Amino acid sequence: MPSPPRHQHRRGRPRAPEPLAAKVPEITALFWIIKVLSTGMGEAAADFLAGVSLVLAAAVGVLGFGTAMWLQLRARAYQPAVYWFAVVMVAVFGTMAADGPPIGHLGSAVFYALVLASVLVRWRRAEGTLSPHSITTRRRELYYWATVLATFALGTALGDVTASDLHLGFLSSGLLFAAIITVPVLARRWFGLGEVAAFWAAYVVTRPLGASFADWLGKPAHRGGVGLGDGTVAAVATMLIVVLVAVLARTRTKPTPLAEAGW
Repeated sequence: MPSPPRHQHRRGRPRAPEPLAAKVPEITALFWIIKVLSTGMGEAAADFLAGVSLVLAAAVGVLGFGTAMWLQLRARAYQPAVYWFAVVMVAVFGTMAADGPPIGHLGSAVFYALVLASVLVRWRRAEGTLSPHSITTRRRELYYWATVLATFALGTALGDVTASDLHLGFLSSGLLFAAIITVPVLARRWFGLGEVAAFWAAYVVTRPLGASFADWLGKPAHRGGVGLGDGTVAAVATMLIVVLVAVLARTRTKPTPLAEAGW
C-alpha cells in the first residue's frame, strides 16, 4: 500500500502549508518602533485585563496567543497584519508567563535566560543559523517563535528586576534600557559583533524598554507613574501599532534575499 503524500497526515488531513518565502519583515527602524510599541502594549494590556479579572486575562492571553500562532503558521509568506498580531499576542502572553513562576523576579530572569539559551542552542544545532531572514521552513518558524516568546518572558522579568528589586522605578528603568539597547548597535558598528547576535540582543532589550515606559505612563503616581491608566496606554499603543502596520503593508517591497542579504 503506498504511503500517504508528505503534505498530508496519516488520516488524510492536510498539514499546515510550508512557507514559500521568509516570514519576517525587513529589519528597519520602523520594525524596531513597532516592536517597542508592542512590548508596551502587551505589558499594559496584560495588567489592565488582570485588574479586571484574572480569568479574563488568562482567557484573552491563551486564546489570543493560540489564534495568532494559528494564523501566522498558516500563512505562506510574510503578511504584516498577521505577523504583528502574532507579536502583540506574544507580548500579552509572554507578560503573563513571566509573572507565573513563584520564584521572584530575579529567579524568573535566570530561568527564562536558560530557556532562551536552550532554544537558541537547539535551533543553531538543528538549522545552522539563527537568522530571522532564514524563516522559510516550518521547523525554523517554530524555533523563531519559541525564541521570540522566550525573549518576551526574559525581558519582562529583567524589567521587573530593575524597577522593583533594584528600586529604580519605571522611568529610570526605561532610561537604563534605552541606553542598553544601543550597546549591540555600537558593538556591531565598532567591534564587529555579528548581525544576528546584535539582532537578538537588541530584541531582548526591547521588551523591558517598552514595558518600563508603558508602566511609567500607566501606573498611578504613588507607584511612580504618570497615572494615565493601563487601559489608556494599551489602547493608544494599539492604535499606533495599527497605523504603522498599515503603513508597512502599503509600502513594503519584495523580500530581501535571505542569507545573502548580510544575515
